[in-house]
Amino acid sequence: MSRAFTRESELPVALPERPLSRYPNYVTARGLAQLREQLAAAESERARLLAASDRAADAAALAAVERDQRWLQARLATAIAVDVAAQPRDRVAFGATVRAEDDAGGTHCYAIVGEDEADVEQERVSWRSPLAQALMGARSGDEVVWRRPAGDLRLTVQTIAYPD
Repeated sequence: MSRAFTRESELPVALPERPLSRYPNYVTARGLAQLREQLAAAESERARLLAASDRAADAAALAAVERDQRWLQARLATAIAVDVAAQPRDRVAFGATVRAEDDAGGTHCYAIVGEDEADVEQERVSWRSPLAQALMGARSGDEVVWRRPAGDLRLTVQTIAYPD
């Protein structure tokens, strides 16, 4: 039979792998827990899809879940949990929450976290981001320059805190 008459649900589903970062996979305790929760959820979803009666209809969903599962397993295998308690308290390092004032008088609070934990809406920035790179090593009172596509922004570090 010609391939032209093959049902779409019978075709193999090939998805590109999710890219892995080339940088060390530093994570906070919270980030490590999130990766584990996401993997457990993916495993549960995979089991649900395998048990479904119409597996052909769920082939694309199963392929996506299995791809996510492989990515999560790789991220967990390479995770480097950073002991935030060992970070210097007087300067910005991985795991710090930084309150800074911009040159227009606005105050911002940023947590420096692993790549997988980053969430702009929650003001959690990746340690690889230009903002985190500008803040790293700064002390309270230091002025740093955040180089952005929209233009440089000067920030004055007000406080540095680490979770307990």
